[in-house]
Amino acid sequence: MRPSLRVSAALTTAALLLSTLAAGSVSAAPAGRAALAGSVPPWATAASFKTSANTSEYAGFRVYLGWQNESAAAALAQAVSDPHSPSYGHYLTPAQFRQQFAPSQAQVGAVQSWLRSQGFTIDYTPLNNHYVAAEGTLAQAAAAFGTSFGEYSYQGQLLLSPTTALTIPTSLSGIVDSVVGLDGSMSLIHPDHVVDGNAPPPAAFVNAPPCSSYYGELSTATTAGEDGTAIPTAYGAYQPWVVCGYTPDQIRAAYGLPLGTGSLTGKNVTVAIIDAYASPTIVSDANTYFNNIEGYQENWFSSANHFTQVVAPGTYKRPENPRQDPQGWSSEETLDVEAVHGMAPDAKIVYVGAPNNYQDLDAAMNHVVDRGLADIVTNSYGFSGEALPLGYIKPLNDTLMQAAAEGIGVYFSSGDNGDETNGVSPSYATQTPDWPASSPWVTAVGGTSLQIGDGNAYGALGLPGEVAWETTNAKLVSSAWSPEVSATAPGTWLYGGGGGISHIFAQPWYQQGKVSGLSDSMRVVPDVAAIADPQTGMLIGQTQTFPDGSQVYSTYRIGGTSLASPIFAGISALVDQARQDAKKPMLGFANPALYAAGSTAFHDITQSSTPVAQVRANFVNNVDGTNGYSYYLRTTDYHGLFIQAGTGYDDETGLGTPNGSAFITALTNYQP
Repeated sequence: MRPSLRVSAALTTAALLLSTLAAGSVSAAPAGRAALAGSVPPWATAASFKTSANTSEYAGFRVYLGWQNESAAAALAQAVSDPHSPSYGHYLTPAQFRQQFAPSQAQVGAVQSWLRSQGFTIDYTPLNNHYVAAEGTLAQAAAAFGTSFGEYSYQGQLLLSPTTALTIPTSLSGIVDSVVGLDGSMSLIHPDHVVDGNAPPPAAFVNAPPCSSYYGELSTATTAGEDGTAIPTAYGAYQPWVVCGYTPDQIRAAYGLPLGTGSLTGKNVTVAIIDAYASPTIVSDANTYFNNIEGYQENWFSSANHFTQVVAPGTYKRPENPRQDPQGWSSEETLDVEAVHGMAPDAKIVYVGAPNNYQDLDAAMNHVVDRGLADIVTNSYGFSGEALPLGYIKPLNDTLMQAAAEGIGVYFSSGDNGDETNGVSPSYATQTPDWPASSPWVTAVGGTSLQIGDGNAYGALGLPGEVAWETTNAKLVSSAWSPEVSATAPGTWLYGGGGGISHIFAQPWYQQGKVSGLSDSMRVVPDVAAIADPQTGMLIGQTQTFPDGSQVYSTYRIGGTSLASPIFAGISALVDQARQDAKKPMLGFANPALYAAGSTAFHDITQSSTPVAQVRANFVNNVDGTNGYSYYLRTTDYHGLFIQAGTGYDDETGLGTPNGSAFITALTNYQP
C-alpha cells in the first residue's frame, strides 16, 4: 500500500486576523530600508536552526506587488459573488481587472530595475503585473534583501529560510507586498490523494481481491481472503469487503445526476486542473479508461477542443525523488482529469502543470486567472496547516480574489489529515485547517465515505448513504484485529478529511450566522464535501511501472479529498451549464450561493451512531499475491478528532454533499 502523501501536523504560532495580511507592512529596518513583515516562516526559530545555508546555491523567486486600491478590489469581488447584491454576476474580464487594479508599469519597472541593479536575471512578469520572477544566487539574495539564510529542521526536513525579515528600499515599500521562493515552505506541499499507497509512470499498485463492485456485494461472512484466510467479526458482526473502486457513472447516479438524453453534461463550460508536473501518458490513459469503463466516449482526450495541457519544457522529465515525488503527482493528474470528465463529460478540461511543486503552483494559479482560461478551477493539493510565512499566503489570496472578481469558481481539497492533531488530545490550540483551503475566496471540499448499493442506490446495508471520512485502522494479526477493536477503541486513527477553524482568516460574510456553535469570528472549513474515503473511492486507469520494468495500463482504487475536489468541481460544471441554459451568469465563486441554497440542496452528513466498517485486502508487494496478503479493518466516522460531523453545517463535511436535481435547481434558480 502506498503511504499517504500528506505531511504531519503543522500549526500556526498565533491567531492572526486577516487584517494582518495588509500589504508592505513596515517594521524596524536600517535607514533607507523597509522590512517585509511575514517574510520569515513561523517554523524558522532559533531552536530549529541547524546550519548556515550554502550561499552559492541557486535562488529563484518572485517579488509580488499588491493590487491598486485593494479594498475596492475585495469589495467588488464580494459584490459580484453575492446573490443578494445588485452587482451579482457582473464579472470583470481579466483585462478589466488589470485596468482597475493591477500594479502600474512604472511600479513593475521600478522593481525590475532594482532587481537588475542587484545582479539578478529577470525571468517573467505576467500580464496582471502581479509579480516579477527573478533568479540569481543566495549570496545575491542575502545582499539584496539585507539578511542571511539558514537551514532549519521542520517536519523531518531541513528547510531553507531567511534568518531575519527581508528588507527592501523604502522607495519600493508601497509597491512590494512580499517575496515568494526564498524559503522552503513550498517543499511542504503535497497532493491530497491516498492510494492506500520524462519521469516514468508511477510504480504499480493493484487492488487485491476480494473487493466488491458495489457496497456490500461481498461479505466476510461468506467470502474468505484470496489465500483462504477467514476474517473475524468486528463490532459483533461480519463486515463487508471494500469496493474495488466506484466508476464515475456510479458516483453520478448515487448523487442523483444520471447520464442520458437531456442530461446535463457540462457543455460549454471549461474546468482547469492545477497540479505539479504532468503525466506523460494522460491522453492514452484517459481515452482507454473511458472507452473501457464507461463506453460513452471515444478518444475524447485526443482533441484539443476537449482537452489541452499547459506545461513548461521539462515538466514531464523530472526524475522520481522522495522530496518532489513527480510520479505521485502523475497519479494526481490522472485522478483529477478522470474525475472531472466523469462528472461533466462534455466540459472542456485545461490541465496546467507547474514544472515543480516547490515554487510554481501559485504562478500556475495566477496564469489561469490572469488569462481567463477557465470557468472553474480545481486544486487537489495543500499545506498541512497554516504554518506558512504570511508573505506567501497573501499573494495567492490576492490571486484568488481576482478569480472571484472574474467569476471563476476555485475549489480546493481540504486535506487528508483531519484536524492535524493526528487523533491525539485534540484541542483548539493544536487543530488547524489546511491552506489554501482556509482562504475565504475558495470553496473548500471535505470528504465522505459513500455507500453506493446495488443499482447505484444512495445507501446500502441500512446505512444512510454517506458518513464523514475519518478512518481508523486495525490489522489482522493471528486471527484477531490489532489493536483491539471495540465500540470505544476502533483501531488507530489513520486519515480523514480536513477541517476546522482558521487561525488566520476572519469569518467571511457568507458564513456569518451559518456556522453557529463553531466560531463567530473566524473562517471555518470545509464548505462542502464529496466522496473521498479510499475504501469507497473511485477506480482510475493509468499506465504504471511493474516490478519487471514493464509499463502497462491498469486500474486501481484511489481516494482522498483530491477525489472530492474534482468531483465537486465537475458537478459545479453541470450547474454552470444549467445557468447558461437559463440565461444566467456562471456561478463563479460559489460559496455565497452555496450557503444561501437551503438545506434541501444537500445531503446532510451527520454523525453515525454505529461503527461503519469495511475489510480490505492488500498485496504485500502491492501488485500480486506472490509475497502474500495483509488484511485491515477500516472504520470511518471516527469521533475522536476536534472536528465532528453533525446536523446542519459542521467542520467535517461543511454544508454536505450535492443532493442531485435539488442541488442543481437551487444553484441555478437562486438569484434574489
